[in-house]
Amino acid sequence: MNLRQLRYFVQVIDSGNITRAAERLNVAQTALGAQIKQLEDHLKTTLLERHSRGVQPTVAGSLLYTRALEILSLVETTEKELIRLQRSQSEPVRLGVTPALMLAAGHEIALNAHTACLEISFVEGMSHVLTRWLDDGQVDFALCYDVPDLPQFSRTPLLQDDLVLATPANGFNGVEITLAEALTRPLAMPEAGDSVRTVVFKAASALGMEPNIQYEIRSISGMKSLVQRGVASSVLPQFSILEEAAKGDMDCRPLVKPSLRRTLFLARLKKRRFQCEPQLTECVWTSLAGMVESMGPLAHPLRGVAK
Repeated sequence: MNLRQLRYFVQVIDSGNITRAAERLNVAQTALGAQIKQLEDHLKTTLLERHSRGVQPTVAGSLLYTRALEILSLVETTEKELIRLQRSQSEPVRLGVTPALMLAAGHEIALNAHTACLEISFVEGMSHVLTRWLDDGQVDFALCYDVPDLPQFSRTPLLQDDLVLATPANGFNGVEITLAEALTRPLAMPEAGDSVRTVVFKAASALGMEPNIQYEIRSISGMKSLVQRGVASSVLPQFSILEEAAKGDMDCRPLVKPSLRRTLFLARLKKRRFQCEPQLTECVWTSLAGMVESMGPLAHPLRGVAK
């Protein structure tokens, strides 16, 4: 006798009909019938009386129904108490996340952390700001791009993603554009030090070019607003504009010759160790799965080892 059989049996009694119970449980009627038969064989007694209108419990079935409700209630209460205990003993951590990632996957991280009994408080900041806060101890972990390879940092690489050019909607969504052409367009970009800007300037320098920056703005939403108004283009992570591109509010154009690729890390200070780090890493990785899938060939997942 197992909990699944008890749950199935209670639903059959509550439904008064095996067909209706199978629909509510989202299982095949034959599979449900087999579970009830196994339960009756194990207990060596008949639990249900079948009739034209459905089923009703026998005397033994009524007793099992009462006990099953008590057992299932006790199991549920025990699970809740254990979860509360785990949370009371959990290690609180401050997780720094970039604004674009917070919009794309923050809710998934929060939900998965709650399920895993991880106590997380979120702090938003651009990658270069989060790196500084990590070094200062203002955050415990940073989920951000291109964390510098410095002796004080432990870095776990999670994925690489190719940047795109967000342009005013003009029927070129998904059409590749060379970096050289993109650099000549009026651009809205973050301030110096930002990871995207750093990647763009490094690639531009290799081409012997200077980005045509017309608007300097830190806000992702601010840059997207300028693009939607048709006054600028912007180099952005693809996942930050998927919704707008799908609606036709702007074009999302992959950059080529060369492509611009960044690495996302989950980082901490080496001198600070956390027992919850394996669970946190798995939680973050699982939470990114939907975002990675939506990016298709522009996402390059990594399962690196902290170094």
